[in-house]
Amino acid sequence: MLNKTYPYYLANVAVAANTDLEVTDKFSGEVATRVAMADAAAIDKAIGYAVEAMPAMRAYPPFKRQAVLDHCVKRFRERYDELALALCIEAGKPINDSKGEVTRLIDTFKVAAEESVRIDGEIINLEISPRAKGYHGYVKRVPIGPCSFISPFNFPLNLTAHKVAPAIAAGVPFVLKPASRTPVGALIMGEILAETDLPKGAFSILPAHRDGADLFTTDERFKLLSFTGSPAVGWELKKKAGKKKVILELGGNAAAIVDGDQGGKLDYVVDRLAFGAFYQSGQSCIGVQRILVHAKIYDALREKLIAKTKSLIMGDPKDEKTFVGPMISESESNRLAGWMESAVQAGAKIVAGGKVEGAMFEATLLEGVKRDTDLYRKEAFGPVAILERFDDFDAALATVNDSDFGLQAGVFTDSLAHAHRAWDLLDVGGVVINDVPSFRVDNMPYGGVKDSGLGREGVRYAIEDMTEMRLMVMRETW
Repeated sequence: MLNKTYPYYLANVAVAANTDLEVTDKFSGEVATRVAMADAAAIDKAIGYAVEAMPAMRAYPPFKRQAVLDHCVKRFRERYDELALALCIEAGKPINDSKGEVTRLIDTFKVAAEESVRIDGEIINLEISPRAKGYHGYVKRVPIGPCSFISPFNFPLNLTAHKVAPAIAAGVPFVLKPASRTPVGALIMGEILAETDLPKGAFSILPAHRDGADLFTTDERFKLLSFTGSPAVGWELKKKAGKKKVILELGGNAAAIVDGDQGGKLDYVVDRLAFGAFYQSGQSCIGVQRILVHAKIYDALREKLIAKTKSLIMGDPKDEKTFVGPMISESESNRLAGWMESAVQAGAKIVAGGKVEGAMFEATLLEGVKRDTDLYRKEAFGPVAILERFDDFDAALATVNDSDFGLQAGVFTDSLAHAHRAWDLLDVGGVVINDVPSFRVDNMPYGGVKDSGLGREGVRYAIEDMTEMRLMVMRETW
């Protein structure tokens, strides 16, 4: 079970300032624990400590950064079950998905440990004309400065890890605001970081209400803001961020295309589509929302996918048989139910699921959804997927691109030409061939275009954002 209370972390130190933030068990609705909440004064102090820590972090050698990350990997393994249960309770994530996220947390820190000792530079040949004879160029990467991190509720361990682990590897101090609905995992991470010899001020982890956390965005002492969350919030933060670099990992309404040559592989395709659409109650920005199926195999796939969707068990996320747990809140469930009802009124048909009770939203499959409805155009962020058929592959690509979002897309096809055509033409950050767009490995570049964000995560790519190139030119003789 969770501790009765959790402190926040200010300049590496646990501070039991209050117990103002109630964190609920998302299945039962009962208060599971209470967490210290930071006010503006605490956030301001944390930023000041981060600025003061910059010289020490710059001097903190790569082998020490690696040792910190290796320590985290060891402790995460030792506290694996505790982390998984905390995630299951605070996020309502089914326990099997929770265990999977802890595994990814470990993977992310392992990759960061490896990358921490290979942040290399380059030698540049400057002798491109007679005037540059005898000049040599050298480039190294240096930490950008104090960083501000805001992490989301849906992957409160691993998406936090994708900010924290690269920051340690890059040698930048940071102040993190975890999601107020799911702060416990980040605070356990802080407890483990506090066991290390990181310089004072290297990290602060401060739960705070959104309306009281403007300093995370506006304070010019931060040199980078990395935000993961909703598009509406993310783009508004970018407007307020001033001169600092901004990295945004936002939403999507990801599509999967099933080509006409997949008739002999429908069981595999259906299993992956059901996983992509409904795992962790569809609360993933790369969850499968739109499923485009070639007319040649549409009816056969539809029948199998309906059966698979109806077979998914909804219930207590602590039960290992549960596949669909609660959404993060009843208000989110009501929002999605309203979108579904509007789509049905506009002519859509629910072919599986559709039952909603409180925060519990049954895995739901619809067809005939009009393309101008909220359910089609916006990010559902819940266990709802839309089936539609196509006859022409290029037309299917155009349909996928007819979206304000562009995070990832999946294409099931045996045609190498179609795979490359999708890679060429789909206006997204990543194309996954023969799997769902929900697939992610933690060392790959991950991010989107259009309303889905700016920049890329994946440890090495985040390190590049958290460091700057510094050039030295040397004249051989004078």
